[in-house]
Amino acid sequence: MLRNSVYMEELDAFTYREKIADEGMVLIPAGAIEQHGPHMPMNVDVLLSRTMAGAVAQEISAVVAAPIVYGYKSQQRSGGGSHLTGTTSLDGATIIDIAKSLTLEFADHGVRRIGFVNGHFENYQFLYEGVDLAIRELKKSGVEDMKVVLLSYWDFVDDATISELYPEGFTGWDLEHGGVLETSLMLHLYPGMVDMSRVDDIPPATLPNYDVLPVRPELTPDSGCLSSAANATAEKGEILLKRASAGMAEALQNEFRM
Repeated sequence: MLRNSVYMEELDAFTYREKIADEGMVLIPAGAIEQHGPHMPMNVDVLLSRTMAGAVAQEISAVVAAPIVYGYKSQQRSGGGSHLTGTTSLDGATIIDIAKSLTLEFADHGVRRIGFVNGHFENYQFLYEGVDLAIRELKKSGVEDMKVVLLSYWDFVDDATISELYPEGFTGWDLEHGGVLETSLMLHLYPGMVDMSRVDDIPPATLPNYDVLPVRPELTPDSGCLSSAANATAEKGEILLKRASAGMAEALQNEFRM
């Protein structure tokens, strides 16, 4: 138990109440249990969303809620596909209910400023829907001052950083699953959980610009990754963490006029 921690589950209830009193803010990490190739664990999205939220919380004096561990179904064009063993997902309605329930629960604690820090590409619209439903319900019950901001950390990696870290060319965030971004962050934050000797150094996946159900497994590379992580480094991860967390902190400060 740590009274100075930014992480809710590490606090005693009395310290938590003090931290959220007087316009305190709560950040909710949203991850997934999803394969990330042979070189990284399946909880990458949980670890990175929680750590990103923690870095932001330290900048703006917020509390980080325990993360949403399971996410929406991995899509073939952005996560390799839910057909890959190990990827363990929830359906959209469940993600919506979780986002709605958490928003209402924190509102019941007196929290009126919430940020969802998303670390799994496919979660976003379902988090949005759940938050929207919660805010509508709160307004009907007379709570008019709730405000929620939804952020995906990669959206705060600017063009200058992309040019700096991807001198060989950038394939786009959809093909970055298990690639340089996530692997670099893991090398910086959790190096013992990455085995670079197992990186499958392949060209970016070639996928259609539409979806087919059921998925065609042969379209996903055998590794499950959609681009190579061979150029990932801990130094790149440090840059990504600093710039993405700074961008999110600035966005929250602007929205909440902190």
